[in-house]
Amino acid sequence: MSAHVSAHAGTRIGTRAGAYVGTQIGLMDKALWMSPIANTLGNMTSTPKPLDFNDSVAKGLRLYDTATHSIAPFESIRPGEVGIYVCGATVQSSPHVGHIRAAVAFDVVRRWLLRLGYKVTFVRNVTDIDDKILDKARAAGQRWWERAYIYEREFTEAYDTLGVLPPTYEPRATGHIQDMVDLIQRIIDNGHGYVVLDADGKPTGNVYFDVASWPRYGELTHQESGTKPAADEAAAVADRMGPSVDAAGEDKYNPVDAADASPDKHDPRDFALWKAPKDTDPEDARWKTPFGVGRPGWHIECSAMSHRYLGDDFDIHGGGLDLRFPHHENETAQSRAAGWGFAHHWMHSAWVTQKGEKMSKSLGNGLSVPSVLAEHSAWVVRYALASVQYRSMLEWGDQTLNEAQAAYDRVSNFIERAGAAIGEQPSRDEIQSVGAGDLPEDFVNAMNDDINVAGGVGAIFSAVRAGNTLLSKLEDAADSAAARAEVRGVLVSVRAMLDTLGLDPLAAEWAAGGDGGDGKEHEALDALISEQLQARAEARKAKDYARADAIRDALAEAGVVIEDSPTGSTWSLK
Repeated sequence: MSAHVSAHAGTRIGTRAGAYVGTQIGLMDKALWMSPIANTLGNMTSTPKPLDFNDSVAKGLRLYDTATHSIAPFESIRPGEVGIYVCGATVQSSPHVGHIRAAVAFDVVRRWLLRLGYKVTFVRNVTDIDDKILDKARAAGQRWWERAYIYEREFTEAYDTLGVLPPTYEPRATGHIQDMVDLIQRIIDNGHGYVVLDADGKPTGNVYFDVASWPRYGELTHQESGTKPAADEAAAVADRMGPSVDAAGEDKYNPVDAADASPDKHDPRDFALWKAPKDTDPEDARWKTPFGVGRPGWHIECSAMSHRYLGDDFDIHGGGLDLRFPHHENETAQSRAAGWGFAHHWMHSAWVTQKGEKMSKSLGNGLSVPSVLAEHSAWVVRYALASVQYRSMLEWGDQTLNEAQAAYDRVSNFIERAGAAIGEQPSRDEIQSVGAGDLPEDFVNAMNDDINVAGGVGAIFSAVRAGNTLLSKLEDAADSAAARAEVRGVLVSVRAMLDTLGLDPLAAEWAAGGDGGDGKEHEALDALISEQLQARAEARKAKDYARADAIRDALAEAGVVIEDSPTGSTWSLK
């Protein structure tokens, strides 16, 4: 925690479910499940106010596209607007650091688009029904929807704690059953899906996508169709480690769905659009449809929800690298087979690794978010996750976290000293109103280069060095007002660049020194300590050094460190 903090409470603007519209079998707590807006948690990150669109700077944005294996200029479908769909969590168990990396990575992408002045519609779904949820709930003696809701809230809390902006919409799969049924019917009518019938000619509840009917299948991840080299080393690593249509065999990150292994399929490549229930599935996890009783296949959920909130065509589809195949490959096939343009651009975040292996709960190396936050502040954890380019693998360990802590100490020290020197901290409104065109050129160039956060961080520390140099010369400046204005300009730039990464230390979510504490508590503490510092300053002015030392010692006993400078005294917690 440090002095000169200005904090503003945030409010979540996203909704978390569409109303249930299908025919559902069995009884359950519908008051919980059918609610169009889920309960939210207290200390939320606020979405920045819209900025004016800066076309000249936005034209410089270049992004890597998984489908084309190249970096190219980004052009939105509608000028000044961007629609993004990112695959969210399957809420079967607690989140680990690997889960949150993707959320933080796309949060940074979104924040840069907002800083460019785009109006961003950001959709991140919740998969609240699947085999793992059903199986784990049964093993734990829980209702499946109860388990899903418990862990949905854990993910929400992790997102909020790490400063991830709330999505514009956060739909649950179970809230969009009718959308899925309509989409499946559309695919069948277009000749790209088939219903499995029983011996009496009645629908069994199993519906499959007919891959052979769709010649474009594999267009997203097919790596052997061209001979051009990978765009860069990150792309080469992703192609080597990430799943694809060319990588036959068992996928340890995405085990084969039992429905997709059915002998009823026309082709081994066909995948489930709708699935007949297993004997162990509870009655309230089954829906009546024209195809028979069952529940949705995994891939159809995201196609239906992205279409509901973003329409036939949208700009960017994102997710973790492990989702490239089969999930995203199947999504794009079924959506385009339905006659939609679907995503125009594909972005995939790389993994958090430990000893070169993807962090994954199924592999036994998942590191829970609470366990990491027990030893490191939320700011430090977010910095560790956000400070590398989204397509680069992130090796997790003590060195990564130590570097993040050192970064916090360095930037917070400059911000604190600069604020003391000019006698104020610029407000959060001022920081958030700084558009991309007013940020340092090296930072803008880095962020426009496929969200090169590492380069952006380099620009931040260059500005910190320049600011520290100005502070060291402040006392000797002939025009002190002009010198302070120069320091203030650097301070605003540094905080605005950090804020673009979701890391302004004086934002409400970091107001307690990066530990996600309450900004109002800090303001109260700041007022109390500032009163003591004023009394100490008066004692020193009166040459009552014994009283001044007693105040300093009492604060030190309470864990408050005082740092004196020619421009005044500041405080921080040990």
